[in-house]
Amino acid sequence: MGSRKKQMADAIKEGKKQIAFAKLNNCPTSPRKMRLVADLVRGERVEKALNILKFNQKEASGKLEKLLLSAIANWQSKNEEASIEDAELVVTEIRVDGGAMLKRLRPAPQGRAHRIRKRSNHVTLVVGANNNTQS
Repeated sequence: MGSRKKQMADAIKEGKKQIAFAKLNNCPTSPRKMRLVADLVRGERVEKALNILKFNQKEASGKLEKLLLSAIANWQSKNEEASIEDAELVVTEIRVDGGAMLKRLRPAPQGRAHRIRKRSNHVTLVVGANNNTQS
């Protein structure tokens, strides 16, 4: 491996060390309901995001809180020497995508049937260190 290629690889590796992510697949909540809660914490600092999720009454907030704690733990395992308080972690990206749909039939009047779609979603949460100090 050449020296420039090695330097570039090291730079990419250091950049990836500053972020960590967690995924929640096939969560049995509709994506629309999950996005309402995800929009509350997008771009927030981790401490504030945890407080928002802890005191929110929606069911999706409990699942997102657990996912955020998992992403923080993933960041901690990548950066064992750094502390979470000094790094000022931020929810850099949170993405809610539609998952598989369970299709059910509900009886309707006059011998008909209506289709019920039970939706699920996939959530990807990325946590990154905020190195620039803002007051």
